[in-house]
Amino acid sequence: MAFIQLPLLIAGSFLLVSLIVLAIIDFRTFRLPDLITLPLLVIGLLFNFFWEPNFAPANSALIGSILGFVFLWGLNLSYRLIKKQDGIGLGDAKLLAALGAWLGWQALPGILLLAALMGLIGGSIWLRWQRQAISQAFPFGPFLAFAGIIALLWPTFLQLPTRLL
Repeated sequence: MAFIQLPLLIAGSFLLVSLIVLAIIDFRTFRLPDLITLPLLVIGLLFNFFWEPNFAPANSALIGSILGFVFLWGLNLSYRLIKKQDGIGLGDAKLLAALGAWLGWQALPGILLLAALMGLIGGSIWLRWQRQAISQAFPFGPFLAFAGIIALLWPTFLQLPTRLL
C-alpha cells in the first residue's frame, strides 16, 4: 500500500478546499477573486520549488503557470478581437495558471479538455435552468476547478498520450 506523506496530504487538501471555494464563488458571483487565485498560484510554485516530494517538478510548475495564464488570456484576446467583447474572464486564466503551478504543464491539456467538455454540458444545463439564451455567459471556473480536482485526485484519468503533447 502506498504511503502518502503528510506534507503532500496537507498541500493536496489545501488545493482541494481552495478549488471547491473558488467553484462556489464563481458559480454564485461569476468572479474568481485575486485574493484566492493569486496566493494559490504562488503557494503552488513555492511548494513545487522547495518541497520534496512535490506534485510536479519545479520547471514544469513554472511552465504550467505561464502556459495556463497565457493560453486563456490569448484565447480571450482572440475572441475580443473578433467579437468586440470578452469571452472568458482573466480569473479563469489565473485559476488555470494556479493549476499549472500545482500540477505542472503536463496536466493542463487534460484539465482544459475535461473542463471544456463539462462546460459544454454544464453550460447548456445552466442556461436552460436560468432560462437564458445560448449566447449568455455562464461561469467556467467551476468546470476548471472540478477538472483540477480530478487531476489532483486521479492524475492518470486525465493523462493524454505523450505523442499528443
